[in-house]
Amino acid sequence: MPSPTVRDVAAAAQVSISTVSRALSKPDLVAVDTREHVRRVARELGYRPAAVDPGPTVRPGAIGLIVPDLENPFFGLMAKGVQARARAEGLLVVVADVEEDAMIERTMLETVADGVDGLILCSPRAGDETIRAVAARVPTVLANRQVDDLPSVVFDEEHGMVSALRHLVALGHRRIAYAGGPSVSWTHRRRADAAHRFGEQTEDVDLIDLGSFLPYLRGGQGAADQAIASGVTAVVAFNDLLALGIIDRLIQRGVRVPTDMSIGGIDNVAASTYVRPHLTTVDASRARMGRTAVDLLVGALDSDRAPLPQILPTELIVRDSTAVAPSAHAAPVPAEHTATTAVAPTPLAR
Repeated sequence: MPSPTVRDVAAAAQVSISTVSRALSKPDLVAVDTREHVRRVARELGYRPAAVDPGPTVRPGAIGLIVPDLENPFFGLMAKGVQARARAEGLLVVVADVEEDAMIERTMLETVADGVDGLILCSPRAGDETIRAVAARVPTVLANRQVDDLPSVVFDEEHGMVSALRHLVALGHRRIAYAGGPSVSWTHRRRADAAHRFGEQTEDVDLIDLGSFLPYLRGGQGAADQAIASGVTAVVAFNDLLALGIIDRLIQRGVRVPTDMSIGGIDNVAASTYVRPHLTTVDASRARMGRTAVDLLVGALDSDRAPLPQILPTELIVRDSTAVAPSAHAAPVPAEHTATTAVAPTPLAR
């Protein structure tokens, strides 16, 4: 017979899972009567809290967090937000880094899902059907991804991308590129779609799709070479690490940033201010995303109804890596123009 889980205790005690977790791990946060009731039910069921369970497997009372790559500071800060909020709820967090490997991700989805009471998938690369199958087995929240009616928290990618592009247009740039991230990334597709729509709706602006690149510094080499070959005067990169890699490669090739080419990123990681020029970027609070994901998961654990999707704001942070275009004597593009561009962007695979 399987060991009782925190979910079983919550159902028997007729309280929420978070209340059970707090009653057993942080009793001072729970009313005395409730605390004693939960403890009595746990004893009767033979429930063993995670703190005293010596087994090698993932333990009851835990939530799982699966991320693509903790080397990327985006996911590190998001994980810290998850852990801080889960700690306040008396929950243990089990983190799995799948190293941007689809096979490792599939394995982790199978193994972690069977040993936790809830699951947070951050930027999963798996297909929708795989994610739905996991969510049917264990309460699941998506971060930086949306799938049908599953609970999710995402950033306002449209606003962030459009803000960056409008900034460049205001500086006189008329031939602008988007350097994409992994082709399997849901976030990459959202950002690319937003960039393409902007290009289609803004008169006298050519929006060039440079393709997909590794979302790290080393991915910037190919992206920078493509940018030079395409003749653009500005690039918005999928994330800050890619943008910084582009800047490094441009400098190697004698292209001055921002005098000859302006570069912008997305995420506002700490490294964006460690280099010269400081990187213009779109800020999005990863820690807030992590906290919100836990709140959504607790809500899903405590109710049969899926919490509503959450969309978090983004904000453009203008720094030194963007400047007036080299040929910026062209007339400014009025915001109200919506004509199709003269050069259509390369379509992305959906």
